[in-house]
Amino acid sequence: MKVILLEPMENLGDVGDVVNVKPGYARNYLFPRGLAAPATPSNLKALEAKIRAQAKRAAERKAEAERLKEMLEPITLKIKVKAGETKIYGSVTARDIARELEEQHGITIDPKRLQLARPIKELGAYEIVYKPHPEVPITLKVWVLNEEGRGVFIAEEGEEGAEAASEAQAAEAAPVEEGEAAEKDEA
Repeated sequence: MKVILLEPMENLGDVGDVVNVKPGYARNYLFPRGLAAPATPSNLKALEAKIRAQAKRAAERKAEAERLKEMLEPITLKIKVKAGETKIYGSVTARDIARELEEQHGITIDPKRLQLARPIKELGAYEIVYKPHPEVPITLKVWVLNEEGRGVFIAEEGEEGAEAASEAQAAEAAPVEEGEAAEKDEA
């Protein structure tokens, strides 16, 4: 007997698959539990319509993610936090990044889709991947600065927004980098 699976079944197939099963198995197990439906012409047409609707929704979600990518990629998000020399007091999490993006640019994103391995605990520039759709990764540029607007990084030459990293910040960053190198040599 041919049935259409309504739920994924480990040894039979995925949702929407048309499979052959014994009539007793379908009648006594699959149908009563809502795991499958008979493969009648009307059920097959309904399945095809459902698959087309899902494909259309998936295409719309991908198009929306592409529009979001065009809006987010040119943005450099600046987050000001309380900090010492290089370490910040507390941390910057995905939720903080999403909140700052909404406050500064009026763009709402799902913080759960930000791929942040662990909270940010140091001043500097970071590139964080946001995945609103599996096929459309977006790279967010985030600068974590202290309350005075200074960070411990040197902006790359030619990068847009490099004016935020002033010469004072570059001078501030150099001793930190040299000090770290000296500590590594001593160890």
